[in-house]
Amino acid sequence: MKISTGLKVTAVLVTLIAVLSGCASSLIGVREGAERVSLADAKQVTACQSKGKTIVSVLARIGLSERDAEDVEANLYQLARNNAVDAGADTLVKGESTAFGKRTFEMFKCRP
Repeated sequence: MKISTGLKVTAVLVTLIAVLSGCASSLIGVREGAERVSLADAKQVTACQSKGKTIVSVLARIGLSERDAEDVEANLYQLARNNAVDAGADTLVKGESTAFGKRTFEMFKCRP
C-alpha cells in the first residue's frame, strides 16, 4: 500500500503540533520566590500596598491548533507570579483578558 506525500506531511504536522502544544507549558521558568505569590480577589487586597500592574501574554495558538485554555491560564499566572517577584509583590489580582493568551494582573504587597 502506497501512502501519499500529502498524507505523510499531514501526519508529520499533526505530530509536531501535538508535541509543541505539550512542551509550551514547560517553557516558562519559575523564578525563585514565585511559589510564595498568591492569587486573591480585589476585596482581599484593600489594606495592601499596590505594586502596579503587569500585562502578560503567552502563545495561545500553535499553527492552526488552539492551546488548551487551562494551560494558557496556568502559563499566564506563572508569568505574572514571576513578574510579581521582580516588583516586590506577594499577591496578584486577576484582571481583564483582552485576548486569549493575554491578561492583566494587579500586583500587591500584603505580607510583611
